[in-house]
Amino acid sequence: MTTTGRRPTPAEPMPGDMPERRVEDEVLRELPPELGPNTVAIVEGNAFMFSEATGDVPRGSIGGLVFADTRFLDCWRLTLNGSPLLVLDSAPVEAYAAAFFLTNPDLPGLRGNSVGVRRERLVGQGMQESVILQCFSNKPASVQLRLEVGADFADILEIKETVTDRSEKIVRRHAPDGSLLAFDYQNGSFSATAEVRVEPAADRVEGDDLVWDIQLQPGEQWGCELTIPCFHGPVPDTYLTAREFQRVFDGNKDDPANRWRAAAPTLQADSQVLRDVFERSVDDLVALRIQTHLDGQRLDFPAAGLPWFLGMFGRDSLITAYQTICFGPRLTRGALRTLARHQGDEVDDFRDEEPGKIIHEVRTGELTQLGIKPYDPYYGTADATQLWLIVLSEYWRWTRDDELVWDLRDNVDAALRWIDEYGDRDGDGYVEYATRSPQGLGNQCWRDSWDGVQFADGSIPVLPIATCEIQGYTYDAKLRIAELADGGPLDDPALAQRLRVEAKELRTRFNRDFWIEDRGGYYAIGLDGDKRKIDSMTSNMGHLLWSGIVPEDRAKIVAMQLMSDEMFSGWGVRTVSTVDRGYNPIGYHMGTVWPHDNSLIAHGLACYGYRQEANRIITAMLDAARGSNFRLPEAFSGYDRSFSRTPIRYPTACDPQAWASGAPLLFLRTMLGFDARDGQLVLDPALPEGFGRILLAGTNAFGKRWDIAVSDGVMDIRPAH
Repeated sequence: MTTTGRRPTPAEPMPGDMPERRVEDEVLRELPPELGPNTVAIVEGNAFMFSEATGDVPRGSIGGLVFADTRFLDCWRLTLNGSPLLVLDSAPVEAYAAAFFLTNPDLPGLRGNSVGVRRERLVGQGMQESVILQCFSNKPASVQLRLEVGADFADILEIKETVTDRSEKIVRRHAPDGSLLAFDYQNGSFSATAEVRVEPAADRVEGDDLVWDIQLQPGEQWGCELTIPCFHGPVPDTYLTAREFQRVFDGNKDDPANRWRAAAPTLQADSQVLRDVFERSVDDLVALRIQTHLDGQRLDFPAAGLPWFLGMFGRDSLITAYQTICFGPRLTRGALRTLARHQGDEVDDFRDEEPGKIIHEVRTGELTQLGIKPYDPYYGTADATQLWLIVLSEYWRWTRDDELVWDLRDNVDAALRWIDEYGDRDGDGYVEYATRSPQGLGNQCWRDSWDGVQFADGSIPVLPIATCEIQGYTYDAKLRIAELADGGPLDDPALAQRLRVEAKELRTRFNRDFWIEDRGGYYAIGLDGDKRKIDSMTSNMGHLLWSGIVPEDRAKIVAMQLMSDEMFSGWGVRTVSTVDRGYNPIGYHMGTVWPHDNSLIAHGLACYGYRQEANRIITAMLDAARGSNFRLPEAFSGYDRSFSRTPIRYPTACDPQAWASGAPLLFLRTMLGFDARDGQLVLDPALPEGFGRILLAGTNAFGKRWDIAVSDGVMDIRPAH
């Protein structure tokens, strides 16, 4: 057969062109430079700080202070009398704050453990850190405290790979009195400044080091505070710190993050693991929220994940918004409005933009601002547009907010036109993708790594590709918008009728063209550019249950395949069957287990009545969370559960990641059978054995807060007090 397209990202080697792949080769290829064991990470919105357990960031690692896609500090290293400090204890105390308890080793003239050092750190629009020394010796101690500082202004897209040397364009300056050490960088229209403001001032500045000579009497304390604001563009005359140390570390209830947390629903449950995972998920989602201002309104939307994806993403933010809608509408409303503002309005090949298309991602770093990378914004996704329509519908079902839907009606029309006019590239009735950008993503479904879509024999299909779940999303989106148009806020009966006809035709056509009778029956992951069925067996078919495009007689077959030993690892559903040639338990999209993927699969199984299978996934995922301090990471390996007592982590997984943090909330909704239908709340619980009582207090629907209780077969929904 003559191919009509090309393979994704041709610069990459293809499986058919490669020697036998080994698992260890895949791990080594992905691992970034290490910070060392017990890395401490804190995050707030689009700022994060990675450090070693001492609080230090050595040069040449992936650590440092990153704000708005630029690394402002790549070195932050504290020494006492020329020696690194020893760790007694360190950990985050909030998602955005951490504490480090250190001491000195044996040094000439200073016995070990003579000086205790406490570092307290928090991030926001920059970073603040306090350093407190206390003398525990019975005689005076003379010590030199030195803070080595470095700023490389690396773009976040470089940090895991090769960082450009910008040293010739970085200007260093410091105040003569030691109260300021600053780094200024400019390259064309891009500029950034990192300032280290010191109180009390350092005794001197030596190169890029702040140095204090300190005399401590027995029992005496000494302290300093360091403020590191981060600026793109000109430095303002004043800088207001986001928080005060003492109020944060004393548990300030008025802190914005704490106010957000207090407004979230609370969970009481007999299952301890369910409570712990729920609490961790809510905390992480609060930390990952990004605030923006649009038309005079302050909006919140979920960033995708720490560390590499702290920004606006279409697919990730929308799925997170869906997972969390019944717990509170703020993230959902913010995602809908913010993404609508960035909806495509022209054809731009470099950015893969088309009219009506919802973005894939937005970056704000140097490479993007200078036009070297296409992320301002980048539109290389074939599913975010449909997901935006689905989430708009889901938001309306839970809020009955007619005004928002009406305000976004032009965006709805543009999204529907994109599906039919640009998404369907060849007029066959399916939404396909094929990048036009020289730096675009080859795969533009959720499995967007270069080899994320394969045939069962491991070969790579040619573009354009129509993946199965994208057709399911399209089907669901058209039915949902028909609901909004038929007596709903869009009030367009003709549109509703047309969309229902198109959805019905798509369902019939899809089930004819994507179904494979071999191996017991399953759905192909997609059709390639030659309309060949891409015959690997993948978790994507679980998304088809979520969308409702699967006929009842085939739903049982799909459920059986998903729960087979080849697909279900014991911790969750793998992204690909172990029988397929491309299977790799630590391949990013080719054998790993993704919590967000499993949350949609479990929800889809439950929608078709397969509650036991859904609960099997949910309980496995909750068990998996025990091994990672009750937080589900972006992905973990597809090794069978018998391989290890806890799941083997994927080497470079985001942690936390928004749609992984949102997964337990959708798991809870799935177990409770909790839904909003026709302006009414519906509860149809099917809890796993041994889960006992559940009380979800203060959840949100229709502009009110509700308490949901399930215990011993008795269920109750009532307005919250």
